[in-house]
Amino acid sequence: MKLRTWAKEQGIPYQAAWRMYRDGKLPVPVEQLPTGTIIVKPPREEPTGVAVYARVSSSDQRSDLDGQVARVVAFVTHKGWPVVRTVTEVGSGLNGHRPKLMKVLADPSIAIVAAEHRDRLLRFGAE
Repeated sequence: MKLRTWAKEQGIPYQAAWRMYRDGKLPVPVEQLPTGTIIVKPPREEPTGVAVYARVSSSDQRSDLDGQVARVVAFVTHKGWPVVRTVTEVGSGLNGHRPKLMKVLADPSIAIVAAEHRDRLLRFGAE
């Protein structure tokens, strides 16, 4: 985007943004085209978070969810990774009809999905 557009989005006057560019103090990467136009390249938002996922097969196992979450959160925090979401579900591992898991997998800010065992995500494969 052009420097003028970036300055407007940031709520600062164009001249102030231009002075920041001239002095090399602009907080984002920029590029000047041969025509003189200054293009601001906003940094891409990299996935940084970890989602903790726990699942049980039936309602009578619901009490096991807290234990799964506690063990996985302890592991993730021991590694120094930030937990951004914790998701628990009750559903069969034989099919992929788990809307909460699908929502976590579609979230671009989540880099890692941590589960206690591989079979907590899927039993045999993915649809």
